[in-house]
Amino acid sequence: MKTEMMTTRTRTKTRTTRTGRFLLCALVALAPALPAKDKKKPTPPAVIAGTVFRDAGFALPGAQVAAVPDPPAKKKQEWKAVADARGEFVLRVPGGPASYNVVVRAAGYRPQEKKVTVAADERLDFNFLLEPGGESK
Repeated sequence: MKTEMMTTRTRTKTRTTRTGRFLLCALVALAPALPAKDKKKPTPPAVIAGTVFRDAGFALPGAQVAAVPDPPAKKKQEWKAVADARGEFVLRVPGGPASYNVVVRAAGYRPQEKKVTVAADERLDFNFLLEPGGESK
């Protein structure tokens, strides 16, 4: 009789171990498919782009463009760009509802400022026409 009892115990233990392994494997296989609750997708950036022109209607390369949050944040944040050879610039700012003061400066020209409101992850295009007679560097 002792032999029968040992056989029964061994079989039960083996079945339980197999079932446990199967459940563990199934759980590991399905884990990547489960949605992550705590992870948030980063907000895509908004784009403020445009072209800087000088008085004759020609592009103004080298103009400095800066976007400053309005109202100003506690921590000084500013996004900067320099106009390329065609006078074009691109600024990537955080997406979402926000307002910015976009200031364009160039040596020998008066600076120009525009208030921009970004609603989401969108692209806003602006043209700036700088007049001569401003600050010189």
